[in-house]
Amino acid sequence: MGDCILVVGGAGYIGAHMVKQLRRAGFAVQVADDLSSGRREAVLGAPLHVGDIGDPAFVGPLLAALRPAAVMHFASFIQVGESVAAPGKYYRNNVAATLALLEAMRAHGVARFIFSSTAAIFGDPQYVPIDEAHPKAPINPYGRSKWFVEQVLEDFDRAHGLKSVCLRYFNAAGADPEGELGECHEPETHLIPLVLQVASGRRPHITVYGEDYPTADGTCIRDYIHVEDLCQAHLLALRQLLQGGDSARYNLGNGNGHSVREVIAAARRATGHPIPVQVGARRPGDPPVLVADASAARRVLGWQPRYADLDTILAHAWAWERRHAEWRR
Repeated sequence: MGDCILVVGGAGYIGAHMVKQLRRAGFAVQVADDLSSGRREAVLGAPLHVGDIGDPAFVGPLLAALRPAAVMHFASFIQVGESVAAPGKYYRNNVAATLALLEAMRAHGVARFIFSSTAAIFGDPQYVPIDEAHPKAPINPYGRSKWFVEQVLEDFDRAHGLKSVCLRYFNAAGADPEGELGECHEPETHLIPLVLQVASGRRPHITVYGEDYPTADGTCIRDYIHVEDLCQAHLLALRQLLQGGDSARYNLGNGNGHSVREVIAAARRATGHPIPVQVGARRPGDPPVLVADASAARRVLGWQPRYADLDTILAHAWAWERRHAEWRR
């Protein structure tokens, strides 16, 4: 068995996929999750420790007992709208709890950290595709919470030698190709699962928020990255750190933008369902186009996405939506 890796938030959507990939790669995986949004049944084959990583009485003894070679952190609140309405909740969980985790890591000699960041740190894009050098100007508390942690990690590297890789996701999507795991948020806010819930009969229609953007069909364009490819980038970043690599920051996306209407059309192809559409008003803070320049991850990590096309992402997500109704009871 390989090095012990502690996956914080390993019962959530991306964290659970990461646990499965780590185990397949031969690592000894341990999971910490408070189950506030994660699901116990999503943790496949790894011990689960239930608790709050912001609580030193929980995380300190856990790190002392496990002595992990690295910590991978996926335990964040992620809803932009909620962060605007309840900023304190986001700063407590995404910033303060992460700081408590980092302090506990320092106290117990754990010096490698993989952080789940976001394209929301860039705010309204000044240019696309967005590379790592793009100005950081988050426009909501969610994005600010992630950018603040990235800056904290830079300070911890300088002061304490704690090495970190921050991976800035664009739009994570899709599901485990083997059908064991998939996206299951409550409430669901992501476009692809919402569209598929219409196809499966759980919603009457999908709402398109704005059709007057300066894009070819008037709807927002986003860069969708398969969750498996996202986790593969994390695995490569982890190996880089374990081999003595320095701290780094990478954008993760496919570099291909798809509009909301293109996603709906792909869902119709995947499901054979008409998927009724209603048009609503624009949502505040939705940039017209967000597309990643992920060439640094490809060049430095050797990352090569396997499921880059939208139809494959939709097919895997649709298989999950059809097969796992029991998770949503």
